Amino acid sequence: MAKETRSALFEEDLKKLQKIVEELSSGKITLGESLKKYEEGVKIAQSCALTLSEAQRKVELLMKKDNKITLEEFNDASAEEK
Repeated sequence: MAKETRSALFEEDLKKLQKIVEELSSGKITLGESLKKYEEGVKIAQSCALTLSEAQRKVELLMKKDNKITLEEFNDASAEEK
């Protein structure tokens, strides 16, 4: 699967998950609908977790030096300036 496609699907899944949370929080849907939405949300969350896990493994491979993984603190100076 292309990187853009996987990223787009991940972002789409996050939006779906947020909508489900809002619907469940509203209290305006029936118990049966709530259970269906909850089940759907769990499946989406599992898919997102898998995507994040794969991304983490890729980052670790990219950071591997001398057959050792070296994790360095991320310091985004541009974010601090804003």
